[in-house]
Parts: sequence; C-alpha cells; structure tokens
Amino acid sequence: MAQAERLKGKVALVTGAASGIGRATARRFADEGAIVVGTDIAVPASSEAASIVGTAGTFLPQDAASEADWSRIENEIRGRFGRLDILFNNAGTSGPADPETCTLAEWRRVMAVNLDGVFLGCRTGIALMKEKGGAIVNVSSCAAYGGFPLSVHYGASKTAVRQFTKSVALHCAAKGYGIRCNSIHPGPTMTGLMKASIARAPSEAEGRARWMAQTPIGRFAEPEEMAALVAWLVSDEATYVTGAEFVSDGGMTAGMGAG
Repeated sequence: MAQAERLKGKVALVTGAASGIGRATARRFADEGAIVVGTDIAVPASSEAASIVGTAGTFLPQDAASEADWSRIENEIRGRFGRLDILFNNAGTSGPADPETCTLAEWRRVMAVNLDGVFLGCRTGIALMKEKGGAIVNVSSCAAYGGFPLSVHYGASKTAVRQFTKSVALHCAAKGYGIRCNSIHPGPTMTGLMKASIARAPSEAEGRARWMAQTPIGRFAEPEEMAALVAWLVSDEATYVTGAEFVSDGGMTAGMGAG
C-alpha cells in the first residue's frame, strides 16, 4: 500500500512509463505525492497518461537510447522545475538471442536501450541533481547473476547495469553531490516482456512452467511489487543506501547453482 505524501513535491522522472514496472512505479510515485514526468517511446492517449502520472504529472515522448532525446528531456525538466529529485531508469527491451545466431544489429539495439539508456539517464540525472541531491534507481535483472543463453544481449546489458550503478554511486559520493544510486534486480515479473517470453514457448502452460521451475516462491511477481521497492529506495527512508543491489526474484538467484 502506498504511503501518502512520502514523496510529496519531489520531481520524479520515470522512463518506460507506459507499461510494466515503469507504469506501476509512475503511479506509485504519483500516489505518494511526487510530480511525475513519465516518458516512453510512444506516449499514451491523454486520459491514459493522466491515469499513470497523475493530474500534476506530464508524459513526454522519449527513446531512451537517444542522446538527443535525453538532452531534450533535461532541458524540459530544467525549464519546468529547475531540478530533478528522483530518476527511475526503467526503459528496457529484450528478445530471443543465443550467442551463435544473435546478429550485431540485435545486440546493439538491446545494448543501446538497456545500457546506453541507463548511462545517458544517469549522466542527465547527475546534471539535474548535483546541486541539491537526489536518488537514482536503475533496473537490472536477476539475469545479472548467471548465464542467460536464450537472451545473451539482455543478460550482458543487465550485468553491465549492475556494475555501472556502483560506479555512479561512488562517483557521486566522492563528489559530495548527495545523489544516491542503486539497482533493482527483478525476477519473473508479469510485464509485456515476460508475456512475450512465455508466448515463445510451445504452449502458454509450458512457458509459465519453465519460469516457475526456477522460482521457489512459485508465482510471478506483479509490477506493483517492484514499484513498492523502488518507492522505498527513492524515499527519505533509504537515505543511507547507495551503490547497493536489491534482488526481488521470488528466490530465483538463491537457487542458482543448487544441486
């Protein structure tokens, strides 16, 4: 359950806010009093956008892999609000790709969104936050803790996000910016990407069973469960937390390598 007013008046940017974990988190931020700027490569209709970011929020188009788009978003936030307090680097993509047949174009596109987007987002966030401080959360994955041969570009990108997050946290601490940076590592969460993964199996039942065989808790997470974790991380309840990684995966990584 959202804690009303915990983020009151804070300006929050959420990428990939049209669906999945981004959508749930933007709503959570708005419910907790934040002024939410949601972005996605396709902007929802005005009524739907308002239901995501709230009446005080706004929704803007953005390709997270585009440096020009990040510059535009930075200018718009600086012009409208003069600062940014919260950044949730959530935008991501995936797809089937093994190390033998993955094309360079497929590899580069996933890296561009999942890794370049996080780099550009953190660089933008630092520029907007360094005078007054703030909190950044990057979306990695439980795939950062083991091999991921059916989606090698995704696994590699999320592993890099895990490491890059720590570098950002250490840099900001050394500079005295008051910017915290952490990563979350979701397990099987019922988002559009997960539904697409299930759909690639011979049957829906088999697709679900494959994921549940790796998930001790025995169910998929809902995006709102990840949103609750992110909302805590960006709140003043987590002011001593930086450079950390938070796994919310139903026990998946706990069982990796188990006999």
